[in-house]
Amino acid sequence: MQLLDGKYVSEKLKQEIANEAAEVLANSGRKPHLVAILVGNDGGSETYVASKMKNCEKVGFRSSLVRYDETVSEEELLAKVEEINQDPEVDGLIVQLPLPKHIDPEKVTEKIDHRKDVDGFHPINLGRMMRNLPCFIPATPYGILLMLEEYKIDTAGKHCVVIGRSNIVGSPMSILMARNSNPGNCTVTLTHSRTKNLEEIVRSADIVVAAIGKKNFVTADMVKEGAVVIDVGINREISTTTKSGFKLFGDVDFENVAPKASWITPVPGGVGLMTIIGLLRNTLASAKKEIYK
Repeated sequence: MQLLDGKYVSEKLKQEIANEAAEVLANSGRKPHLVAILVGNDGGSETYVASKMKNCEKVGFRSSLVRYDETVSEEELLAKVEEINQDPEVDGLIVQLPLPKHIDPEKVTEKIDHRKDVDGFHPINLGRMMRNLPCFIPATPYGILLMLEEYKIDTAGKHCVVIGRSNIVGSPMSILMARNSNPGNCTVTLTHSRTKNLEEIVRSADIVVAAIGKKNFVTADMVKEGAVVIDVGINREISTTTKSGFKLFGDVDFENVAPKASWITPVPGGVGLMTIIGLLRNTLASAKKEIYK
């Protein structure tokens, strides 16, 4: 078993991003600029946004946080998104999910200018991704591709089983792994909670991407010897043994699956750190006008 070390790869790529950001500043007189909108006081969202802002600072980006109370109206939030869309000093805009129940996340996602949609959730970016056209790729799948590329994992012709069909991870991951690209060129099976014979299907996989949101869902008897196992899960449990007061678990039973895997991502220290890299890479590409001129 060898570790797909998100900490190592993310630090290496952050240095590369910082170097390119310095070039953008030298050439244009401005730093790449990411704006995040945070609604309410959800603990997980607070942590994620703080991490994004901190990493922007590390690589020489400008970052701005717009905060709203959870009672903000959908109309006011959409108006703010449009205001940021029109701001030429902003390269990337993210609206942290989840949103309060009275706000339709689909409306908000579609309101974001696809040319600033560095989360890669807008239908235009997803459609262009499906057609293998230049676009902003959803940050988590993008981070996974960058990790596979860094470790030179051979994916061509392999059977990749994705567990979970979310629009954020599972569905785009299945498309990316099937595309005629590297990493890619896999035969992909997209599975979910309604899939029959799920364990049998996962056992046939050369590459397993677990993104179903259930602690230790993938057990050792579901993984064949030598498989590459990518754990996207971040499941929080209250803990008295950690400083933060909670402990993170993946969707994979790491302790028992790791001995069978050829490569595996840990939780924490794996895909989560690479998601930030995907976001930073998209923001940098936007600042450099590499995707949309």
